[in-house]
Amino acid sequence: MALPQFFLENQVLDAEESPVFPLRLSDDDLHHARVLRLERGQHVAVVDAASDYFECEVASFDADGLLVSISLRGDVGEDGPSVMLVQGLAKGDKMDTVVRHGTEVGVDVFVPLACERSVVKLDAKKAAARAERWRSIARSAAMQSGRRHVPEVSEPVGLDGACELLRNATAVIVCYEEADGSQSITRALSSALTKLRMPAEDARVAVVVGPEGGLTSREVQCLLDCNPRAYSCTLGPSILRTETAGVVAPALVLHDLRNLSGGLS
Repeated sequence: MALPQFFLENQVLDAEESPVFPLRLSDDDLHHARVLRLERGQHVAVVDAASDYFECEVASFDADGLLVSISLRGDVGEDGPSVMLVQGLAKGDKMDTVVRHGTEVGVDVFVPLACERSVVKLDAKKAAARAERWRSIARSAAMQSGRRHVPEVSEPVGLDGACELLRNATAVIVCYEEADGSQSITRALSSALTKLRMPAEDARVAVVVGPEGGLTSREVQCLLDCNPRAYSCTLGPSILRTETAGVVAPALVLHDLRNLSGGLS
């Protein structure tokens, strides 16, 4: 059974001098720990501010907070291919869904993209507030799913900003319903890795998914022009909702990369 997991923002456990010390949890995490009714002797997983992983034993949990001792220091254990999801801004809570489930499947970076067909239009203040909400969702999903790192979530960018971020990616997979059906994700990844003579486990792949109305042909062309290893691919014969494509596409990329690297876990 997976251990309850917490991320520390302002505490490095190697710097603690006492064998028993308080975990400096955020208010939300402290509330979560109380909901779990942690008791003396139970173990929790902790990723500290230095991104080091520890298994800690609860010494006490009362009004003064959660006191623990370190029982094991482990490997952070998330080396391997990395996926950035550039997701077209979608209305309602669809972006929440993409960030939550994308974190669970292994996305490392989320970049919300303001597209021509995006219904949602955010000014700077609203964009910053939404980004903070998505970061909170990513953090919660990382805790729930046992991720050793919380994914990064940027504030929304325009097409030019996205293209700048994609220039140095190992490969860029642009999900486009009008793409040539013969260009599969597997073939695109294999081609990019061959061009760079790079092992799959070192790949840093960007996946682009449009909003509800999809990407325009102009946007697709700009995205393909920004990187010599950019490919337009379909996700099969069905037309997927944007929030579905935003989870399925990176999951397929990670699956293929792990197969290409010989089953890297």
